[in-house]
Amino acid sequence: MITPQLSNDPGQQALYTLIQRSIANAGGWLGFDHFMALALYAPGMGYYANSLRKFGLTPESGSDFATAPEMSKHFGRTLAHQVAEALQVTGTDELWEFGAGSGALALQLLDSLGDSVKRYTIVDLSGSLRERQQDTLKVHAHKVQWVDALPEQLSGVVVGNEVLDAMPVQLLVRKSGVWHERGVIWNADAASPLQWEDRVTDLRPPMDVPGEHDYLTEIHSQAEAFVATLADRFKAGEAATGKGGAAFLIDYGFPESEYFHPQRSMGTLMCHQLHKADSDPLADVGRKDITAHVNFTGVALAAQDAGLSVLGYTTQAHFLINCGLLPPLVDAPLDEKSMAQKLITEHEMGELFKVVAFGTTEWEPIGFAQGDRTYVL
Repeated sequence: MITPQLSNDPGQQALYTLIQRSIANAGGWLGFDHFMALALYAPGMGYYANSLRKFGLTPESGSDFATAPEMSKHFGRTLAHQVAEALQVTGTDELWEFGAGSGALALQLLDSLGDSVKRYTIVDLSGSLRERQQDTLKVHAHKVQWVDALPEQLSGVVVGNEVLDAMPVQLLVRKSGVWHERGVIWNADAASPLQWEDRVTDLRPPMDVPGEHDYLTEIHSQAEAFVATLADRFKAGEAATGKGGAAFLIDYGFPESEYFHPQRSMGTLMCHQLHKADSDPLADVGRKDITAHVNFTGVALAAQDAGLSVLGYTTQAHFLINCGLLPPLVDAPLDEKSMAQKLITEHEMGELFKVVAFGTTEWEPIGFAQGDRTYVL
């Protein structure tokens, strides 16, 4: 039985009941990736599937975090230059977005790209976010459609802003020199019944982590599987239509050598609620975001192994400047300039956020003309 102090909200109570049942069905221990999937995506109950606001600039709005398109309209307008080039190279007029959030990025792209996009498809599992997107995009309703899964074949350009970081991860912890997988158990006698339990495992990070000190990290099987699936769909679409595909994924993270640095011993898992960060995903489940930084080397290798070309990898700052962010800001109002600068300044989003691109054919996107860091992957 769930203790009353967990929640008075029926939806959150239902989520805890589902998690409790899932742990029992798994033999009393649930890998963190499965727990994270339930916490974020359980239909109608998980964080991205319930009616919480999520996206916004301030906690007063009831939101938990802001993404680049909410911060500045210049994010999508600048990305549109790269998308326009990619549409020409691939010979397509279809644009796909994964995890469209509030719909702000879609609106900025559609407003900028005009008739070069005939169809804009949003892949999103959240019914409440879909309603918000429909309202935001009503002026483009004749072009936009929603799906909850990839088709068997796909041609066109894919964009995903802060999508990979929300994909479930497995947690690995080295204790006294021995690697364990960290999972979740249910202890009905505890004040907080969701608790950690580590089990010895054969799983390892993709590279050795020097030292014998205790070390917590993540592995990203689902994000890598997503990229491999996307590659398969692109290749099927190219075989069927003769038209290729390209994907641009924007997120925070590191190449492998930085991700599994010996000093990054506490991992990157983080939660976001009302514009505050914490590191406890077992508390207030369903009411806050759970994320992990992206291992861009693993994602790039997954795409390459599945037959795509890695077209570039760089910081968000380099990418946006290469795509023409700065000239329109010259005559922009001061507040508009200030918010756009957050996209590229090192201590804000400019350095931590990266852009990686894949395609069915090799070409040189404008976003990577200067500062391409593919060599560090």
